[in-house]
Amino acid sequence: MWHNSYFIVPVVLLAAAALYAAQTRQRVSQVRYAKGLPGRGLPLLDTAYLSGGAGRVFDTALVRMHLSEQVVVSRSGLVTLTGGKPYDAVDKAIQDAVGPTGSREIAPLRRTVTRSAAVGAICDRLADRGLLHRPERQWRAARARRLLWLALLVVVASGVAAELLDDGAAGHERPNLWVPGLLLFVGVVTLLVTRPLKGRITPAGKRQLSLMQGTPWTPKDGVAPQLAGGALLGALALGGLAAAGLENPELEAAMLAAGAEDEAVRQATAAGSAASSSGSSSSSSSCSSGSSGSSGCGSSSCSSSHSSSCGSSHSSSCGSSSSCGSSCGSSCGGGCGS
Repeated sequence: MWHNSYFIVPVVLLAAAALYAAQTRQRVSQVRYAKGLPGRGLPLLDTAYLSGGAGRVFDTALVRMHLSEQVVVSRSGLVTLTGGKPYDAVDKAIQDAVGPTGSREIAPLRRTVTRSAAVGAICDRLADRGLLHRPERQWRAARARRLLWLALLVVVASGVAAELLDDGAAGHERPNLWVPGLLLFVGVVTLLVTRPLKGRITPAGKRQLSLMQGTPWTPKDGVAPQLAGGALLGALALGGLAAAGLENPELEAAMLAAGAEDEAVRQATAAGSAASSSGSSSSSSSCSSGSSGSSGCGSSSCSSSHSSSCGSSHSSSCGSSSSCGSSCGSSCGGGCGS
């Protein structure tokens, strides 16, 4: 004989799952001590990450090093260091990734740098300003929704079991099936309310980008005063290689090929990861994943499963948590961008 008390366990499970899903979804957009928008004063590489993700950061930094004659990129895509002091941590990451040989192919160099702690630190700064969502929070919210789906399955199973296993003997109370019906309604509403956010850029981040577009932008921070080409770098950071219009076709071709290869590797990795972890909840979020702005952060504690922890463009990018950095494999993403 099944009584209404049988539904106590499904009620508790669904209530806990719904509360967890709502809390994690709310934290995705939560920004502590948010700073105001910097207007057109956002640094060069921060702009590149916000607009196009970790891959855009690499492209912008490499062109900056090319303009300052710190690197030479051959027609075959070989990056050779020619000396000079790095301007910032991303330049240093490029030099370190090239290694003691002084030369390295651009595609693997790009993958290494986009997953570095230096690029992840940029994600952290943007997340601190409230311009990007933290990828590890997005991952937790996604996991909470999976738990909510599981709780709904338990509710359905309990209702079916109560109906099939009740003996229906005269004088015995049959279970009220309106209970699981109500639970299903609550669960579906919670799923609708906690729908995942699209992309890594926050509404504030979109407003920030809109402030910098429309008229040519020359960065005030991130470009050496003596370096010509500030407007070109600004166009590259905001719009990519197509908008920059590099005068060096060999450099542009090598960078486009490296970006395409990196994207192909990223998609293949994501597909393999999805297939291998389809029943597992332990996958880490994708932070500094490369070309897309939706990728998440890739910082010191978040360089994703791609190898370092909030991504894409646009993984379309994060992404990435303050934890967005070199250990992103543990939490952060992916992508950020545009």
